[in-house]
Amino acid sequence: MEITVTPDAVLAWPGGRVPCVLGRGGIRADKREGDGATPAGAFPLRRVLWRADRLERPRTALPVRPIAPDDGWCDDPADPAYNRPVRRPYPAGHEALWRDDNVYDVIVVMGHNDEPVVPGLGSAVFLHVARPDRETTAGCVALALPDLLRLLADCDTATVLRVPAP
Repeated sequence: MEITVTPDAVLAWPGGRVPCVLGRGGIRADKREGDGATPAGAFPLRRVLWRADRLERPRTALPVRPIAPDDGWCDDPADPAYNRPVRRPYPAGHEALWRDDNVYDVIVVMGHNDEPVVPGLGSAVFLHVARPDRETTAGCVALALPDLLRLLADCDTATVLRVPAP
């Protein structure tokens, strides 16, 4: 299945169309670490991470794993674990996946800059839960939780998220 981000910030797939939130830096074909942009390209959906203390396991054919309080994601381009999951505390720059807000209650790991990982080309680009005020992301694609769960029910390991270049 293919999921597409439309120019008017709608996520479209054969099962529906829902509004989405993109990065504060817009969409860029030349994504760089820290630019706040959502990368353009076609990205396989790798796996789903979720807060089992807050939600039931998402219904999907993608691999699913609960998030633990010590889970993180390395965002330091100089570190060998760049754009990879890490256990906190971690000595290099990283993002905590276990958050007080609900943004990472469900995370879909996108296949961006992961085969191979190239330092500086962007890390922690996820499909995740949108903030209630629909504030822009740091480069991820975000959906309201009910929309994200509906989408995941249609996804499998062959699903690709396509973000067209502007």
